[in-house]
Amino acid sequence: MRALLCCLFLLLFCGSTSVFAEDNASWTTPIAPFQIADNLYYVGSEDLASYLVVTPQGDILINANLASSPPQIRASVEKLGFRWSDIKVLLNSQAHYDHVGGAAEVVRETHARNMVMDGDASVMETGARTDFLAPSPNIAAYAPVHVDRVLHDGDTVSLGDVTLTAHKTAGHTRGCTTWTMRAHLPGEPAGTMRDIVIVGGVGFWGEYHFVATPGHPVSYPGIVQDFEHTFSELLALHCDVFLGAHGGYFDMLTKLKRYPQAGARVFIDPAGYKEFVADAQKTFRKALSKQEAAAAR
Repeated sequence: MRALLCCLFLLLFCGSTSVFAEDNASWTTPIAPFQIADNLYYVGSEDLASYLVVTPQGDILINANLASSPPQIRASVEKLGFRWSDIKVLLNSQAHYDHVGGAAEVVRETHARNMVMDGDASVMETGARTDFLAPSPNIAAYAPVHVDRVLHDGDTVSLGDVTLTAHKTAGHTRGCTTWTMRAHLPGEPAGTMRDIVIVGGVGFWGEYHFVATPGHPVSYPGIVQDFEHTFSELLALHCDVFLGAHGGYFDMLTKLKRYPQAGARVFIDPAGYKEFVADAQKTFRKALSKQEAAAAR
């Protein structure tokens, strides 16, 4: 069942028509915020994931989501008892509008420092105009937002007693970012630390060109190598707690059904993580082979 769900989710991002629409109910339906680790909370919607990392020196928000999302995210942050104004750093998973459309509003309201992976920085500062697929109906524009710090593969972001590591897992966007951190989960023995992985994105759709054909160059030079590096990087990471930019990546809603009894341990899923990455790699290589065969005709 897990493999089927992963494949179905990935296939949504490989079709010829856009699935990026703000009327996607799971993207805009609020969900009660919940704790994942001692200092990590989920504050997103049913499917668009947003995470709050709490530290003694202020908080970090990962993903501002849609332009309409900041009020929902803020309500979740405040429901947990934290202050919106305490957000000092804004991070993201990828520079598509469903993950950074609300970034300008979050920065305006909180004055957080906006930190973005190289490859996505110019996209955010131009409101998606420099996205490699633009102009495209699948790449919706959003309010441009200044980037305070350009990140590079392996850079760390530290605040208070928390350090997150940025892994450049490009392909879906040129600066798609997977975040990792170590944290203690509520209810586990003191001193037990878990490796948390927040996958940035692994999908693509029909507009992505991996092989040049007449009238259709590759989407950007090196896109195939980027995707292959992404899968190698993800498979090399040690993952205890599997999270992602979409709740659908890690079967969040199903796991939440067990949350009242099992708590945050429901997100400990190293096998599910490996299966998700392997399925994504298989889907990519199948699409690449299909494009290579078509180009050879």
